[in-house]
Amino acid sequence: MQSTSGRLDLNLLIALDALLEERSVAGAAHRLSLSSPAMSRALGRIRKALGDPVLVRSGHAMVPTPRAIALRSEVRELVERAQAVLTPAGAVRPETLERTFTLLADDALHTTVGRRLLEHVRTAAPGVVLRLVPEGPGDSLLLREGAVDLEIGVVSDPAPGTRAEMLFRDENVGVVRCGHPLLDGPVTVERYAAADHITASRRGRLHGPIDDLLAERGLRRRVVASVPTLTSALLLASSTDLVARTARRLPGDQTRRLGLATFPIPLDLPGLVISQAWHARFDADPAHRWLRACVRRIAASLPDGGDDGVASSRG
Repeated sequence: MQSTSGRLDLNLLIALDALLEERSVAGAAHRLSLSSPAMSRALGRIRKALGDPVLVRSGHAMVPTPRAIALRSEVRELVERAQAVLTPAGAVRPETLERTFTLLADDALHTTVGRRLLEHVRTAAPGVVLRLVPEGPGDSLLLREGAVDLEIGVVSDPAPGTRAEMLFRDENVGVVRCGHPLLDGPVTVERYAAADHITASRRGRLHGPIDDLLAERGLRRRVVASVPTLTSALLLASSTDLVARTARRLPGDQTRRLGLATFPIPLDLPGLVISQAWHARFDADPAHRWLRACVRRIAASLPDGGDDGVASSRG
């Protein structure tokens, strides 16, 4: 990006990246450890250089212009490349690393892998900030556009240019409150289907693989509600007779706190493959490689079930 004097000014590019990410002068200033007046001056210079207002007021929020939206992914990639060029080759020094990483995952993985990663980063790399964001529509484009640095979850159909690495395997189990009538005897497929169920799906789906397998046996379950997160489903299951689904590696302390019990689902459900995914442009980036290594070690250290593990709620 050219400054008003005609010379290249990478600081304006970094400021533009922060402004497009935060959509707020104050937020961008905080992110870059600048004062709000300094960021306002930077925005003025960016507007003059681009011949575009970049961000405009809409009610109480700032929204990007069409030109700013079109530039966002390119600006992000340029900033990332500049950071990579200015990072010494070889092993990264976590204690001196200053970077913000955005991780996309469901709520169960954020509270297990994300929690452990946060604990590690606070000690090993105090200059690193983690932004944990939930799953949502258009996730497949977020890595390519640079809005997300790393995705953790069931990566079934990676977008072009995306790398994926398996972290561990898991399996679905049923979950109900302790003392639920379903636990009074063997959980047969007929008794399982006869219970009222709640599903966790970010897309609001009421039908899934469980229903397909039940239909093959001439059975049908009644799904009375769909909620967007696993945590919501577990909270509702803990205070009702609804049956929820989780994964075998859900932290045991969480189920105990909520008064929940798990049981094998009497169906041949496909397993869950939990992976981490990133865009190819980060392959050789030392800081990103360090982040992936941290996630890999954390995933490998998770127990195989019981006291402390992972559940995935991708629906």
